[in-house]
Amino acid sequence: MPRVAIVSDTHVPSRERAVPDWVGDELERADHAIHAGDFDSQRAYNRIAALANGELTAVRGNTDPSTLELPHAETLEIDGVTFAVTHGAGSPAGWQRRVVETAKAESVTGEPVAVAGHTHEVVDTTVDGLRVLNPGSATGAAPADRATMYVVTVTDGTLTVELRTE
Repeated sequence: MPRVAIVSDTHVPSRERAVPDWVGDELERADHAIHAGDFDSQRAYNRIAALANGELTAVRGNTDPSTLELPHAETLEIDGVTFAVTHGAGSPAGWQRRVVETAKAESVTGEPVAVAGHTHEVVDTTVDGLRVLNPGSATGAAPADRATMYVVTVTDGTLTVELRTE
């Protein structure tokens, strides 16, 4: 039963000083971590990658430096579930549509679970038949009002999604 920590929008150091300890603990306990962009710095990326013990799938956000060489979208399969990860940059209007279109374009098999960030708003919904997850901001960076993330367990192609917050 793989455990996946899903975070986004850490914005370290522009909006927050560090990733909260409890988020770090969840990343260390996970079998795999997903970061949906806006690390904000190489330092933040290095910290998340270290906490994830090298088991990190990450994409570029709109505030990430160009020196942080990450794809704009990435897919991974865990125990029968395909995750299609993107940041979802752009206007809040149309965010879900853009995320679903990217997820469908990136996935070569089945119906992926779309994972995105950008809005700092927690989302767990279904759009055009795809589950869409946005973990909010792992540091509570504005406009979020608190730090949030998802912890997902995957069993034979079935997800259990839990929201974690400080």
